[in-house]
Amino acid sequence: MSKDFSSALKNRRSYYGISKDSVISDERIQEIVNEAVKYTPSSFNSQSARVVVLLGEQHDKLWNLTEGVLREVVGGDDAKFAPTAQKMASFRAGYGTVLFFEDSNVIANLQEQFALYADNFPVWSQQSSGMLQFVVWTSLEAEGLGASLQHYNPLIDEKVRNEWNLPESWKLIAQMPFGKPTAEPGDKEFQPLEQRVKVFK
Repeated sequence: MSKDFSSALKNRRSYYGISKDSVISDERIQEIVNEAVKYTPSSFNSQSARVVVLLGEQHDKLWNLTEGVLREVVGGDDAKFAPTAQKMASFRAGYGTVLFFEDSNVIANLQEQFALYADNFPVWSQQSSGMLQFVVWTSLEAEGLGASLQHYNPLIDEKVRNEWNLPESWKLIAQMPFGKPTAEPGDKEFQPLEQRVKVFK
């Protein structure tokens, strides 16, 4: 088991070349997300994570929506917007997107119940969300799907909430487009571990 986890950990990368093919069923995708949401730890067992999985036309709709928002922000002519349009097309080329949220009502309730730690709960919420993103990302990698992590929030928050009729308390944290890899990621460089890890005996 540890070897399998280690392999998935090492192989998890940011894939920007992805296609609308999937190497697993939609049911398996949902199972991966369900297990990740259920078993990823959270502070005080708050279970504040919320997730939306967009497949097919719903996935395309997200990146069309995002492109429209960015066109308003960037402005200018098509030539100026071309690099952003190309990036949106690369995400839209994927099979689906996982949207990660945190429920602000859960966090607020914890802040009220445990006032001594009030300032920490938003931080712990982000840490828990980061763990969930990593679990989903690595699990998709283990199944043969490539993914990347994007952050177009808060620019798209309101439109996403309205489009999919989501609760006001769901705060968008990240977007993870995924699909069958069509290109290998570039080489990854690592800083010396001696500069990053200290062990005391």
